[in-house]
Amino acid sequence: MNTITIPPYLQKSDTIGIVCPSGYMPYEKAETCISVLKEWGFKVKIGKTLGNQYHYFSGTDKERLDDLQAMLNDTEVKAILCGRGGYGLSRIIDSIDFDGFIKHPKWIIGYSDITLLHANINRNLGIASLHSPMAAAFSEDGFKNEYVQSLYKAIIGEAYIYTCLPDAMNKIGTAEGELIGGNLSIIAHLIGSPSAYTNTEGKMLFLEDVGEYLYNIDRMFIQLKRSGLFDNLAGLIIGGFTDMKDTIIPFGEEVYSIISHHLSAYSYPVCFNFPVGHQTNNYPLKIGAWHQLKVASDHVELINKG
Repeated sequence: MNTITIPPYLQKSDTIGIVCPSGYMPYEKAETCISVLKEWGFKVKIGKTLGNQYHYFSGTDKERLDDLQAMLNDTEVKAILCGRGGYGLSRIIDSIDFDGFIKHPKWIIGYSDITLLHANINRNLGIASLHSPMAAAFSEDGFKNEYVQSLYKAIIGEAYIYTCLPDAMNKIGTAEGELIGGNLSIIAHLIGSPSAYTNTEGKMLFLEDVGEYLYNIDRMFIQLKRSGLFDNLAGLIIGGFTDMKDTIIPFGEEVYSIISHHLSAYSYPVCFNFPVGHQTNNYPLKIGAWHQLKVASDHVELINKG
């Protein structure tokens, strides 16, 4: 088993902070989330970046850094839920002081651009975090779906077993190991930096993406292959690759076919179309925690014991 530090799970009346360390998010898009978190029994602390705007971003680099830093340092805040992703964390990541966070670990919750925080924390601090639906997923009706409801179960420490249907491109088998991963574009962006996932031997990787050109997916998989990221994994989970785009002259393959081609040389279990990504069916996954992946001919299971 690994030696990752698991932050304390939340209890009733604990405080969840909401920040936007990347793209701009209107305050009203988080109102349902704030109400639901309170209904779940938590206190909510709103960061200055929620509803704030500086061009594309939720504030200047300094404003976003200061807001995230304040939440990391606040010992009353037991989890930090990001409002949305977008882009911007790579502009401030090297200025974040994690000393207080190391002394008092808390759950960092989000996906998309938040993958950068997950990877940096996993590699450099050895603390688990939560790849999960964010505040924007709590739409008026959306918070009732099982994926958002699973966030509550994850932050209070319930074990989970997620299942999905088989796929013709799957590679059958069973694997277990520390789970890492997130957004493909961000993981490729991090290669060669101090925040990149490294030493992936025996780990399980999951990948997802949205809105990319097919040739970009091909290029990023080549980059990850050449970096050695795939070489000694225990297993690989391919999540949603949604809203893919093609060029005027078509690339010639659909997205999962492109991915399957790049994975043909590896013998470990691979699951396609797992419910994680930029889509409604986006289960929360504990990055750094131990998982077991079972890819069978008739179903797939991903098991975490808490």
